[in-house]
Amino acid sequence: MAQTLEQIQDFKGKYPKQLWYLFFSEMWERFCFYGMRGMLTVFMVSELLMKEDTANLQYGATQAFVYAFTFIGGLFADKILRFRKSLFWGGLMMITGSCILAFNPHDLFFMGISFTIIGTGFFKPNISTMVGALYHDNDSRRDAGFSLFYAGINVGALLGGYACIAIAQSYSWNLAFGLAAIVMTISLLTFLFTQKSLGPIGLSPYLVKGIKGKQWHEYATYLGSLAVIPLIMIMVSKTEYTDYFMYTIGPVTLIYIFYEMSKFSMVERKKLMAALVFIIFSILFWAFFEQSGGSLALFAANNLDNDIAGIQFNPNGVNNAANSLFVIIFAPLLGLLWVWLSKRNKEPNTVIKFGLGFLFLSLAFYVFYATRFFATVEGMTSLEIFTLAYFIITFGELCLSPIGLSIMTKLSPQPLQGVMMGMWFLASAYGQYVAGILGAGMASPNDNASLTEKLISYTDGYHQLAIYALVSGVALIIISPLVRKLMGEVK
Repeated sequence: MAQTLEQIQDFKGKYPKQLWYLFFSEMWERFCFYGMRGMLTVFMVSELLMKEDTANLQYGATQAFVYAFTFIGGLFADKILRFRKSLFWGGLMMITGSCILAFNPHDLFFMGISFTIIGTGFFKPNISTMVGALYHDNDSRRDAGFSLFYAGINVGALLGGYACIAIAQSYSWNLAFGLAAIVMTISLLTFLFTQKSLGPIGLSPYLVKGIKGKQWHEYATYLGSLAVIPLIMIMVSKTEYTDYFMYTIGPVTLIYIFYEMSKFSMVERKKLMAALVFIIFSILFWAFFEQSGGSLALFAANNLDNDIAGIQFNPNGVNNAANSLFVIIFAPLLGLLWVWLSKRNKEPNTVIKFGLGFLFLSLAFYVFYATRFFATVEGMTSLEIFTLAYFIITFGELCLSPIGLSIMTKLSPQPLQGVMMGMWFLASAYGQYVAGILGAGMASPNDNASLTEKLISYTDGYHQLAIYALVSGVALIIISPLVRKLMGEVK
């Protein structure tokens, strides 16, 4: 017999059992996503023969569309499909995109990427929203639960991030893309076999209410998402179209959010305003952090040796996987630390955590910059120092990203939770978009630049990012009392 929502939320211990099922489904999906992400820029430069600045812009455009469509996926989940059907449809689309790339990545690159973009849009925001539904509104264990869930994300990112690029560079790009399709299938099967334990969480509103009409809306959603594939292919392959899209989607989304806010009480509107503050600062955070898939990927391919403590590693694999390894180790510990501090009324509030995230980010980019001081005359530098920077950046991410997922569910009224979760990922889209622009600006304008010139060009850029992150963190800490007032009783 299926549990009621109240029975699910009244769980004993630190974590509900359903969290583990969602953990494994998300883990394999993130294997697919981060495996694909880790290959994009290197594939475009080495196989499609794009210039480095163009590849950075293309990477930013592709990732921007991935995260922008999470907002659209959240909207359709809220209004039509609900979370389970959205997740299943998104998984099928991601599997299809990976299979297309496995078949012919050179000629069908943008078609495969377009399927993956739409699939991620339907999948990603909805599984995170279901995690939030496992908890009562004021359950102090929520942050710890999202931190554990975030560790699951990074188990997949660790395995996929290293395995896919290593297989691609050592054996076959087709095989690497095919591996992403296989693990996405495992993710979907995991969800199908465990979804009964979720009770009413994520079910279609038609199924819950016993309504048989209007199901054509669901079929229209499926057909519509397939029909826009050619349009997405054009927009992703031409980065100028990405510019037009990003100039439009943000203002339109804000207008829609303000319209929806007018339907709620003043207290709820203040909470939504606080959520928008977090969203704006998250754009800045991801613009810096997401150099990992763009400029840092090319930096790793061009300028890093392959030695850590006498053991040889694929530098691009380390770039894709080191952060995830550190998150796996420290996310559960940090989640338990928040619980321990909360019981003693000493836990930093969410705004301060965000500010700390920027300060760690600033220090990490200074270390990326400092790799130039360990370089050889040929322009090759230390993979060990590079990895140290990822160790530091991990704590910045853990102060912001899992807490961000949690705070969106805390500050959003129930009817807007899917939309606001999508809005959080839309902010990531803008971060990815700006990350591509920043990465392109760091690339050497000289197509025949030496490794030393590339080293200087990229590390100069990382030094600037360290300064910007420091200023952002200090500003956020200064305005924290105002934001806390908007948040009301939410901590």
